[in-house]
Amino acid sequence: MNENALREEICFVGRSLFERGYVHATAGNISVLLDDGSVLITPTDACLGRLAPADLVRVDSEGNAPAGTRPSKTIILHRRIYAAEPAARCVIHTHSTHLVALTLKGVWRESDIVPPITPYFVMKVGHVPLIPYRRPGDPQVGDLVSAAIAAGQRAGTPLRAVMLDRLGPNVWHESPAAAMAVLEELEETARLWLMTSAVPLTDEQIQELRDAFGARW
Repeated sequence: MNENALREEICFVGRSLFERGYVHATAGNISVLLDDGSVLITPTDACLGRLAPADLVRVDSEGNAPAGTRPSKTIILHRRIYAAEPAARCVIHTHSTHLVALTLKGVWRESDIVPPITPYFVMKVGHVPLIPYRRPGDPQVGDLVSAAIAAGQRAGTPLRAVMLDRLGPNVWHESPAAAMAVLEELEETARLWLMTSAVPLTDEQIQELRDAFGARW
């Protein structure tokens, strides 16, 4: 997909997330890694529901943005995720209501903010660790997220998402549409867990998902 098409897709995804309540006001950001190592990212303090393709900021492989532009303050974290996970081509961050509420109420455990209660959560999302609270834009978050990604790789269960305590999820995948699908499944699972406190799938049921679908749990 060329850059113009990616700009259009980012705006489509941002508008879709905004209209369905996954983001509000000027919260949230989206980026895409381009083939030359540069990153397209939403500008700081932008409403994802009202983006135009020309609004997106292109940050070069050295982290430099054109004069007069203001990329999202989370650009450092996005670039750290791309560096740590070669399969990631899009990163989405939101302040999704049920996920943030879950951190306020108390997550299942720090290594997995929600238990494996549905097969599609296991297959489409996988493990989601909690990243301890740091202020928005704190560069130390990049170190914590990179370490979590590396730990997942060592365990043979690569991550597709992390949860920033009191702030919201960062999810990633091969495209904006695929990353949005991960976010949707994660937020829905948090909503179900808060509503029901359901019993997790058994080890045998999870193994069946590994065998049948290659689930990375």
